[in-house]
Amino acid sequence: MRWAVLQCPGSNCDQDAFHVLKHVLGQEVEYVWHKETSLQGADGIVLPGGFSYGDYLRCGAIARFSPIMPAIKEAAAQGKTVLGICNGFQILCESGLLPGVLVRNNSLHFRCETIPVRVEQTENRFTHRYKVGQVLHLPIAHGEGHYVADEATLDSLFANKQVLFTYSDAQGGTSPGSNPNGSQRNIAGITNREGNVLGLMPHPERAAEKILGSDDGLGIFESILVHHGASVPATA
Repeated sequence: MRWAVLQCPGSNCDQDAFHVLKHVLGQEVEYVWHKETSLQGADGIVLPGGFSYGDYLRCGAIARFSPIMPAIKEAAAQGKTVLGICNGFQILCESGLLPGVLVRNNSLHFRCETIPVRVEQTENRFTHRYKVGQVLHLPIAHGEGHYVADEATLDSLFANKQVLFTYSDAQGGTSPGSNPNGSQRNIAGITNREGNVLGLMPHPERAAEKILGSDDGLGIFESILVHHGASVPATA
């Protein structure tokens, strides 16, 4: 499987995503600079975390106008896998590839910690290696992770099984105390209606090796590989 990892001025998790794909999972992967206009036939695209274009205006608001974005939109329209992590999630929302928007955490503080995240759906290309209700421990690092959408959109996301992850406590329960940023209905990650574009605020690429304290995020990448018919290394 061929991968492209987007690089914008201010990206800072691109190398983490590259490392997991290349060195942990043995995939063919290349960086794609924001000024390029082609994804060079990539099957999967990662929009990584960071502060694209300094997060001026709003997170992801300038990145949506990058020269590479038409190619990413075309890839999504063709059914290719698009994964947006943290700032990548923000870019996907700003570009219209996902509904809703990410705004300032309700605490107005930057949150950087490992938190419990509950798997809500597994009948899709991103999470079929997990179990419904499974609690993952994934890092977050964001100041603007508060997911907001109108009530009709929220109802639709849940009805169509587009909410793949929610913030929870260690036992899988949800409450205001288990929500690190105020996201509506504890939403941590969603897909588009077609199910090939995923945006999530937690960082699975930072929890893909046991030496980091958790490899709970590896299942997302493994699920994608299996969906595309690629092999998963036995050591992963």
